[in-house]
Order: sequence, then C-alpha cells, then structure tokens
Amino acid sequence: MKLSFCTLGAALLFPSLALGADWGSGDRGKVPPGFLTTKGTKFRLDNKDFAFVGSNSYWLPLLTTKEDVDLTLKDARKAGIKVMRTWGFNAINATELPTALATDLTYYQIWNGTRFDINYGKQGLERFDYVVKAAEKYGVKLILAFTNNWGGYGGLDLYVRWIRPDSPYHDTFYTDPKIIAEYQRYVKLIVNRYKSSPAVAAWELVNEARCLGDLPAGPNCPGKRLLTKWYKQQSDYIRSLDPYHLITTGGEGHFFWDKPPTFWQNGVQVSDYNYNGQAGEDFEEDLTLPNIDFGTYHIYVYSWYPQLIYPGSNFSAYEWGLQWIQQHANAAKKKGKPVVLEEFGVPTYQDKLAFYPGWVQKALDTYHGRGIMPWQYGQLGLTESGGNRLIKYADAIIDGASPNDTNTFYKNQTDIWSIFTRAAKVQDARSR
Repeated sequence: MKLSFCTLGAALLFPSLALGADWGSGDRGKVPPGFLTTKGTKFRLDNKDFAFVGSNSYWLPLLTTKEDVDLTLKDARKAGIKVMRTWGFNAINATELPTALATDLTYYQIWNGTRFDINYGKQGLERFDYVVKAAEKYGVKLILAFTNNWGGYGGLDLYVRWIRPDSPYHDTFYTDPKIIAEYQRYVKLIVNRYKSSPAVAAWELVNEARCLGDLPAGPNCPGKRLLTKWYKQQSDYIRSLDPYHLITTGGEGHFFWDKPPTFWQNGVQVSDYNYNGQAGEDFEEDLTLPNIDFGTYHIYVYSWYPQLIYPGSNFSAYEWGLQWIQQHANAAKKKGKPVVLEEFGVPTYQDKLAFYPGWVQKALDTYHGRGIMPWQYGQLGLTESGGNRLIKYADAIIDGASPNDTNTFYKNQTDIWSIFTRAAKVQDARSR
C-alpha cells in the first residue's frame, strides 16, 4: 500500500506552489506569498494584519468523499471562517486494520511494533492531500496538529505502549529517545509533504499536551517544566525542516505561578491545577521559546471545575472564562507574541447563548491574538453513505450532520452561529 511521494508529486498536487520559495535559506524575512507570519502580538498575511475567526474540525480528514470536504470548507469560508484546525494524525493498531478497511476509516499510521508503517493510499495520506488542496482552493488556512495527548485517533500513549511497554507513565513520551525519534519521523514526513503549501497556517506540536493522559503522570513531569523543554526541542526540529510556516504548541494554556490560586474542596484548601504547574505547561515561559511563534489556550470550565459547579455554588463559570481570557491577554502583551483562543466549549445550548457573546467580545476587546476558534464547527448536508455513517467510537454523521460532541454548533442554530459571524466581520475589518 505504500506509494512514493516525490517532489514532482508535490508540485502536481499544489501547482501554484512550484515556484519561487528558497526552502533552504532559513531567512524568515522572505516568507513566500500566502504564508502567515507575525509582528509583535499580530498575525500578518502578505504585509497586512490578519485577524480571524476560525474553528475546529477534527473530523474533516475523516470524510470519505471530496464533495463533502469541498462542501465543508466552502461553507465554512462563506461563514467567515478563515482558519480551520484539524488533526494531521490518525493512528491505528494493526488489529484494527480489518475494521478500518471495512468501514473506510481514514488512517495514516499503523502500529504493530516499535516502528509504525505509513498508509500513503486512498484511505490514508491521499485523503489528507485533498484536504490541503481544497483548503487552498477555498482560502481557508489549516492549523495541523501532529498528535494527541488523549487516546482518540492515536495519541501519545500509543507511542508509549508500543515502544516502551515497560513504562507505566504518560510523560515517557517526552523523554524516551526512541519515542522522540518516531514522533520526529512522522513530523518530518508531514512537514516535508506539505511545507510548500500556503494553506498551512501553522504546525502544532500536540493537541493539549499534559504530564498525564490516559496513562498517569510520572514523578519527573509535574512542576518540572518538562513540557517546556520538549516544546523547545520539537519546535527547533520543525524549524530546521521548514523555515517559513508558523509553529505553536497546541497547549491548553496552563500557567505555572509561584503563588497559584486556591479553592476549597471538601473542607480542604486546594491549589488550582490550571495555575500550579502540575499539568506540565508553563504558558508564559513557553511563549518565550524562539521557535514558538504564537501561544494557544483552551476553555472548558465544566470539565475542569466540576467540583465547583453545583446548585448554590458561588463559582461562576462565565466569570472564570472572562478572567482566563484576560490573563492570557496580559501574558501575550508582556511577551510580545500573538495568542489564540484555540478551543472553547460548553455543553448546553442555553450555556452557549449565555457565555459565548461575552467570551467572544472579551477576546475581541483584548486584541491579544486576533484569533478566536470555538470547538467545534458543525456541517450540515453531508452526503457520504447517504448522510449516515459511524466513523469511529461514537463519532458519527447523522442525517447529514457532522459529529456532535455537545460542543458542536451548526448553521441552523442561528443564535449561536450569528455570534461568530458577527465576530468574523469585526476581524475582517481589522485585517488591513
């Protein structure tokens, strides 16, 4: 199933890119046309400011027809979405291969030992080739994550379990030389395949890196700035492969403060995980890394503080979100780099109506990253498999609607949809 992909093949896939770029120069002052760059806390595109409303669509490369990929990107761009974040990974175990073939599942990596194999075929990277090509066609930029902290569609623990089955710890991923080499082997393949494309907005090291995942954290990660060291190592490596595209962490934006906030839980004063370094990130320190071009942060108050959200509680999930946005705006201004509100979501329609207008307005008012990306974009009118298809896990296309994880918003939810279309118009006015 392995097919070669040579330089000529890349030029054929992306014909508008075959000219002009000197990839070996390392001179980021000569960024090719159509590539994003930064200036202070702003994004820039072709010598103009670039502010955007984007969104997330992990399922985009999992679509099986070019028509549905086209429909999704065309409708998203029509709605004002300029940047779409998606998974640049999908890994399976060899035992899953018969099911993957039977269900037409997209997959790129196959694990059956200490080194993965690559699927270059029609259910593999050929599908991702078309996503990148279509994004270029419709003027949508892509943020591409290389792997996932969590187990969905592959993830860090898959590397650990295959390469270091003797290790019980998630953070072995960040330190084991053989694991790092396999991660970089995949990164190199993806970067080299798409580094000539202006459709790529940024490379993302991992979705939501933490010391723990499905496997627990070991003793050498929480509070040790291990992730900062790994971010530097991997961003430097990617920069050696691609001097032009932006690079970011994909992190949730956890802080590592000397005096983190506390709250009461079961009669005990508890240090706040989002501020005390136990997650593994140091958001402010990570922003100083030379090849991290912009920061990212996420907001999932209901998932992060379930112990504080109950009838009669004086904890306000809405106000906490506003505070989180302001704190990242302050950090961005201090460090002089853009920061993107890359994911945020609340589960109910009522909470979306109550929270999103204020959160989006706060992000607009602070100007801190000029990028607002709710989780997640929903598409209607998909036609593959008659509009009904189980993709994997509980992820399914139902009656033509893309997967709904309760955070998804669709065009027919006009009260929610209009929050983002209005914000997109504000961002368009700032893009000059």
